[in-house]
Parts: sequence; structure tokens; C-alpha cells
Amino acid sequence: MPKTVSGTEFRKMIISGAKVLEINRTKVDSLNVFPVPDGDTGTNMSLTIQSAVKELGMCSSNRLSELCDAVSKGALKGARGNSGVILSQLFRGMCSEIKNYEEITIKAFARAMENGTKVAYSAVSKPKEGTMLTVARMMSEFAKSAAPKYRDFKVFLTDVIAKGEEALAKTPELLPVLKKAGVVDSGGMGLLCVYRGFLSVASGEEVAEDAVLDASAKTDEDVFGDNSDIINLDLGEIEFAYCTEFFVINLKKQTTLADIDKLKEKLMAIGDSVICIGDLELVKVHVHTNNPGQALQYAVELGELDRVKIENMLEQNRALRAKREAEKKEMGMLAVCAGDGIAAIFKDLLVDGVIEGGQTMNPSANDIAAAVQKINAEHVFVFPNNKNIILAAEQAKALVTNRTIHVIPTKNIPQGFAAALAFNAEVSAEENKTDMIHSMDNVKAGQVTYAVRSTSVNGFNLKEGDIIGLDDKKILAKGETVDETLLALIGRLKESMHEIITLYYGKDVSEEDAEALAAKVAEQFPDCDVDFHYGGQPIYYYIVSLE
Repeated sequence: MPKTVSGTEFRKMIISGAKVLEINRTKVDSLNVFPVPDGDTGTNMSLTIQSAVKELGMCSSNRLSELCDAVSKGALKGARGNSGVILSQLFRGMCSEIKNYEEITIKAFARAMENGTKVAYSAVSKPKEGTMLTVARMMSEFAKSAAPKYRDFKVFLTDVIAKGEEALAKTPELLPVLKKAGVVDSGGMGLLCVYRGFLSVASGEEVAEDAVLDASAKTDEDVFGDNSDIINLDLGEIEFAYCTEFFVINLKKQTTLADIDKLKEKLMAIGDSVICIGDLELVKVHVHTNNPGQALQYAVELGELDRVKIENMLEQNRALRAKREAEKKEMGMLAVCAGDGIAAIFKDLLVDGVIEGGQTMNPSANDIAAAVQKINAEHVFVFPNNKNIILAAEQAKALVTNRTIHVIPTKNIPQGFAAALAFNAEVSAEENKTDMIHSMDNVKAGQVTYAVRSTSVNGFNLKEGDIIGLDDKKILAKGETVDETLLALIGRLKESMHEIITLYYGKDVSEEDAEALAAKVAEQFPDCDVDFHYGGQPIYYYIVSLE
């Protein structure tokens, strides 16, 4: 490979990085510190970079400046979980450097890596060494110091990856929890997969085409239909005023398929949202333009026009703006949760919107931002209810310009309930934010689930299938039955000031079993009022709250 990388090759590198990561997604997922069924680092990173690839697919130019904007925007929109957010920030930092060049030299790529590391570190409030940040930093430090020695991208990237593997091997020494679990950092492994994809392009090798997105994983398009750009379009300024649709029928004898392609090119020059599909029998056309007459003139050269429809989007936009403005309230709330029972409780607490998510299914920054957009309020309080979603919620702020997002850093469902209960429509947003954050201090929470592999962690020797009880930081109990484990977990969590114990039973637990267990809890902890509710959550047999 030559000394520089062109826009075309940069596009291929991102796509190849996504493919290698997807191929190894399950392997990266399996490197989870805790043996609980929430190992989704690989999935989060893969969905994040797939979003960047999707945005690249909509970029018709191979100029580095435009490609970099697409990668940054796509990765930001798709960022999921802590690992996905960090990956999106690495791309953002790299792209903000690369976009300044016509071609990427080895020195420029090294500078981009350094900037990517800087931006990623600044995105995390308390960066921890022994994570993918460490791997990114050690790779970028090596790249910066060694870049002048290299004349070939293939050799350069090979050595950068070798340094990354060395950094990854050190992560258990830097983060004791990794050492105890006997694994390296999963995010670091995911990052190396991306770089191996880069290297494939530098080596002129093709990555297997069978690396496709898991059909069971919801993309933004699945969630939002064709309106995944709602964040950028939401009642903002409209560049093209007229939505123009029509068919071309009875095409002229001299019209060719090449003419249909040319029509599409002409329409792209006068508008956006262009659809121009069909054959020599029928062509369907859709375009947003300020000159619908010109669009019709281009098309009539190919054949007859049929079912012409032109709508004034400016007028539609004005009417919608007026309606939404009239209905707008000062404050609203959005909760992230899994389980129809949990969602119903949030709605009973007057939460305006609920977005599905939690362990194994972290919503992206784009998902959260789109859900915020649907709440017609000036201030929206977001309850992530999972420590791995907090960063994506913070990231959503950059995607929403017409609302103020206040992320309340709830790490579990009971904290989310407490924050929602603390809401008072009569006081200011700042007072509510303060009250909500303080409310989290009054609740302790735990979950009961099962071990997905055998390991030793937090002083427990666990076998696959063991029932385990944990809080947001560590495993506190294990047992052979769910009931035994929950009682032991409550014993570890309970303090003298606690007066109420509430159980939320999951989708794999019957109401009868939950009722019987609540009675056992009441018997063992007679100084507390005990209640139970249907949560319907996956993964966790029970979520328990102590107040």
C-alpha cells in the first residue's frame, strides 16, 4: 500500500473495521467481568460502528471532509453503552483531524489517533485505566512517536496493532476486577478488531462478506421507521419547501435506463430525499425541492406524468410548530427500562415517555434523543436506570438542540422510581434536578439473576447456572434457589433505617411464587413493610428496593 490513504480507501477501512468487529462480536461479548447475562460490549460497539457505516452509505462523495462528517455523525447517532460511546468519541476525534486532509499520511493518521484518544478521555467523567481507553492511548502514543520511521501503512498498522495487543494484555494488571475474573478488557478487544479491519484494507485483503448485522438487534430504522433523521429535522428550518411526487408512465421509445439514472442525478442537483426507481414501463419519483416545476420538466422529457402531488412543507411545518408550541409544557420525564410491568409503573408515576432498554439492550444516543424529541417539553429529565446507559444519555444532549436534557444518573430501576416520585411541577427544573438526585440516596437496590459461566469473583466461586444476587457494583450473594439468594441479598443490603422492602418480579417468575416469597421476606424482616409488583423484566428474576 502506498504512503497515503485516499478517501475511497478510508471508506473501505471503516466498513472493513465494522465487518471484523461483527465477526468477533460474540467473542467480545463473552469477555464480561461479571458472569451475568449482560455481556454486550461487542454488540454495543458493533451497532455503533454499523451506524457509522450506514451514514457512509448515504454519502455519495469520497472527499475525506465529507466522509469524516458522515462517520462522526453516524457513530454519534448509533452510540450504545459505555463502550459504544467511547468508540464514537474515538472516531469523532480522529475524524476532526483527518477531515483537514486531501489524503491521509502516516503522520496525519498518528495525529488523528492522538486526537481521538484525547476526545474519548474527555467524554468520560472519571476515566479508568485498564479499559479500552488505555488500549487507545497506548496505541496512539506509539503511533505518534514511531510514525516518522514508517513509509508503508501496512507495516505501520501492523505495529500499531501489536502495541494494542500488548496494551490489552496489560489491562488485567491495571484493573484488578479484570485480573480476578481472568479476562482482558472487552472494549479494548473490540477496538483491536476495528484496527484489524483497517489493516485488511492496507494489506489489500477482503474481509468475509458474511459478517452481517444480527437480525435480532434493532437498528434505528427498526425503531423509528424511515424517520431516523427526526433529530435533525424536528421542526427545524426546511431547506427544500416542496415535497414533490409523481409517476412517469408511457415512456418514450427513445428513453433508456441510462436516462432514468440521469433523471435521478438531475433531481439530486435541485433537492434532496430523492427516490427515482423503476424501469422502461414505470418510474416512481419523489424529491424535496424548491423548484417542483423544474423536477416535472426534467421528467416529462422521458414520458408522461401521472398522479402528480406537490405539498408545501413550509406550511405544514408552520402549522405543526404552532400546535406543538401551544401544547408545550415546561418539564417532562423519560425513563429507560425493560419489562411491561416496570414501564406501566413509570407511566403511573406520570413519566411522559418510556424507551425499551437495559442489560443486553442498551439504547443508542440516537434512540434516547429521538425519544426526548417526542416529549413536548422545554426540559426533559432522563432516567437511564443502568450505569451502562448513562454515557449514551449524556451523549444524546449533542443530538438535541430544541430541548434541555437533564440526565439523572440513576443506575437501577428503584432509583428511577424514586427520581420520578421526587418530581414537582410547581418548582423549577434546577430544583427538580437537585431533588431527584438527592432522592436516589434514599433507596438501595439489588437484583437476582444467574451466572452464565464459571468463575471466581467478589469472593464467590461460581458455577454456570448458580443463582446470584448483586447490587450495582458487585456480587453479594449466591445460592441454589432464587428464594434463598434473594433473602441472603436483602440481608446484605438492609440497614437499620430501612422501613419498606419492595420486590419487582420478572417475566420468568409467577405471581404465586412472588407472593409466597414476599411472605418469607416479611417473616424474616418483621421490622419492614413488604410489597411486591409485577415487573416483567428479562434477565432478573427479582429487582428489590429498600427504602
